[in-house]
Amino acid sequence: MDTGDPPIQVEHPPHRRGIKKVVLFLCRLLTKTLLFLFIFSLSFHFSNPPSEVVTRQKTIEEITAVLEKQGTEVKSMRLEDLATVIYEEATRYNHDPKFILALIAIESSFKNSSVSERGAKGLMQIMPYVAEGIAQELGIEWTGDHNLFDPVINVKFGVYYLSRLINDFKDPGLALTAYNYGPSYIRSLVERKQRVPLHYYRRVLAFYQTI
Repeated sequence: MDTGDPPIQVEHPPHRRGIKKVVLFLCRLLTKTLLFLFIFSLSFHFSNPPSEVVTRQKTIEEITAVLEKQGTEVKSMRLEDLATVIYEEATRYNHDPKFILALIAIESSFKNSSVSERGAKGLMQIMPYVAEGIAQELGIEWTGDHNLFDPVINVKFGVYYLSRLINDFKDPGLALTAYNYGPSYIRSLVERKQRVPLHYYRRVLAFYQTI
């Protein structure tokens, strides 16, 4: 071996530590950016709730105000809770919640303990035999007439019953009249082409327009 030859120079690869630092820096920067965007989107979401949420809360507050003004006789729950039930059941069947309020006003004057001469009970004045059938359709346990003095059950039954009548008669005026007089009687008038009394329907509409 010729010791006079210059030593062989071995070329080392680029320094990897510097590359790792750059990669770590970029990862941290990306993580911080994503975290910032996530927090920003959350803050925007909570500070600007969807319009449906705003509408729901505003309507419930308006219903509560009407219940307070009318001196509603409901001792088992807060008026805001009752307003929420009215709103939810009305919107479930595509009714204006204030129209349901008007129906309650005419039926019971907002008195939960109200009982008619014919035996209809509660806020929406449901007949017990009608309520028992509705309970079966909705899958709600029926333990007797006293169920109708539960405001939540009464409103659920009443709104559902009105919706069923509207589907049957295909006319809101006839349906509302049938709610008061009974569907069999109103159907017999229609079949015999006799005049259907609409004064009850007009009373509900008149109150509805004042809300």
